[in-house]
Amino acid sequence: MKALVFCYWKENRYSFNALLGAVEELILELYLHGNIFFPKNEKELFQILKEKASSYEKILIFISFFTTQLWDIKRLLTKLTSLEEREKLLLITGGPHASALPKETLNLGFDYVFVGEAEESLKAFLESYLWRDEPYPSIKGILYQKEETHFYLGKALPISLDSHHPFSLKLNKVGPIEITRGCPFLCKYCQTPRLFGTKVRHRSIEKILHYAEALLRRGIRDLRFITPNAFAYGSLDGKALNLEALQTLLQELQRLAKPYGGRIFFGSFPSEVRPEHVTEETIQLVKSFCANDNLVIGAQTGSERMLEYLMRRHTVEDVRKAVELTLKAGLKAKVDFIFGLPGETLDDLKATLSFMEELATKGAIIHAHTFMPLPQTPFMFKSAGKITSEIFQFIRKYLSQGKIFGYWERQVELARKIENEFSQLRLAKKGTKGKLLEN
Repeated sequence: MKALVFCYWKENRYSFNALLGAVEELILELYLHGNIFFPKNEKELFQILKEKASSYEKILIFISFFTTQLWDIKRLLTKLTSLEEREKLLLITGGPHASALPKETLNLGFDYVFVGEAEESLKAFLESYLWRDEPYPSIKGILYQKEETHFYLGKALPISLDSHHPFSLKLNKVGPIEITRGCPFLCKYCQTPRLFGTKVRHRSIEKILHYAEALLRRGIRDLRFITPNAFAYGSLDGKALNLEALQTLLQELQRLAKPYGGRIFFGSFPSEVRPEHVTEETIQLVKSFCANDNLVIGAQTGSERMLEYLMRRHTVEDVRKAVELTLKAGLKAKVDFIFGLPGETLDDLKATLSFMEELATKGAIIHAHTFMPLPQTPFMFKSAGKITSEIFQFIRKYLSQGKIFGYWERQVELARKIENEFSQLRLAKKGTKGKLLEN
């Protein structure tokens, strides 16, 4: 008998929601018989293994993680590989870090690494492993090692969102509805277009309404959405607005939610909007159909030179107008900025600080981040972001006023660890001939 354990950590539950939606029919019988587990933290995971290991011939442990979780994952793998039951365990991973650095991730101690969008590859793997007892399937999107030989057929292909559930109703793992995947903007610091491609894929309005109603029927009254840019919904290229599609979506969602007392949150957490897409028309749609009191606006820097260097494809004036329109409409403007970006000069920093001060004075709230190098991006091997004395003075001034928030301090520490990790990786790769997994 086999068991499945999905490490349903808070940071990674949205990824698992989508994957579980893709395989729910396949594993439903195991779930109904109590052979699937969803530990919410490491303590729960080891408690399950302690209590249940003797009951199963194999336990498949699924872990998804970001680069920022790498050291926690390393510690977890050390504990798992030292267990007496190690031979019973199959350690399986995927997610942003694994997709960007699959060979290195496999070498951490995993048995299988999923690369790219895993809805189809996970389903094929489970069909092969659980029902045909084929432990080494030839499936695109999976890397594994057999007798010191790596087997890898390439990254999994992008999926159609309409062909898969955004979460699993049958396994009771639900959350925000993913409405768009992919991003046409190749910002140098961002993993999103490298993971999901530059072609945007939208879930149809009919499907979104179907899943929204399912949530409402379950008593979930707040409807939220996952998308790299909320106002780009329905756009053919992700750049030009499709106001008709956007209005139809929000109008139909409101019509659906109203009898349930439901509320729509759009362009706020866990999504955001690009500044050039904040217009009088898009704001009016939010005011007419949505309940959020804020918009999350991506700015990242107040330097025109840096915006061009980062390939942001918008201007400082776009951000200024977006904030002014948002505040004028009575909404809070939460504006993302990244401290310590690669290539930033003192003049760039002064321009950014001046712009943030301007926005904060007008009433905007600064959402501060520290630059962290991420795998598969052009900035992977850049130096970690730092909080300079000038930035610290700005933070100290506006923190007490409630005009700035974020995890910049924690990100400084993580950025340094990531930089060190990638520096060692770069040195290790020098002189090697293996080209299989180079970015």
